[in-house]
Amino acid sequence: NVLLNHVILGEVESSSLTNGYANTQAISGASGTNMSLYINTDNGVSFNGVSNVLTADVSASNGVVHVVDGVIGLPSIVTFALADPNFEILVQALTREDLTQDFVGLLSIPAGSAPSPFTVFAPVNSGFVNLLGELGVDSLNDIDEPTLSAVLSYHVVVGANQLSVNLSGGMEFTTAQGGNLLFNFDDLGGGILTDNNDRTSNIIALDVQADNGIIHA
Repeated sequence: NVLLNHVILGEVESSSLTNGYANTQAISGASGTNMSLYINTDNGVSFNGVSNVLTADVSASNGVVHVVDGVIGLPSIVTFALADPNFEILVQALTREDLTQDFVGLLSIPAGSAPSPFTVFAPVNSGFVNLLGELGVDSLNDIDEPTLSAVLSYHVVVGANQLSVNLSGGMEFTTAQGGNLLFNFDDLGGGILTDNNDRTSNIIALDVQADNGIIHA
């Protein structure tokens, strides 16, 4: 499965690569579906934040090879949070030293081990900027620990790998925080989550599949 995590179907040359996700031929232990791979082209090309391209576009008769400097292991939820710069503030929140809950440890628990799998509705950076505005504070450090832990727990569903193909209007999720999130479709077919205080969040990216769970941004 680790070897298959280095294989993408199709002839993908470096000139066509952009920041974003592709599917590898590795199979997630949480879902039985293909795993995601985060590609970053900001400074060369890297995969999942752990492997960099040394030599690109080695042509073969049946495809193309990109020589990399590290093995791309099977990703966890944390792997994608660390690799994708859209989750930079989320990582800052998850790793704040005073948190009583070890979120990084929790979301790194491998597939097949309780309480995985996880479904994480992961806020992008702009979501945290909106939170700071709502709370009237300047930075994450101005949010007390119980509030920050509760906010982070509110985005995690334990024991489920909820693929988008199985989402339906009116579906309700019980989060690790104990509150509920109500899923519905908007008029354009996009997803909206409503919390217990009737605040809404738009789902802007779906099905980032890790080995131990799935992220919807």
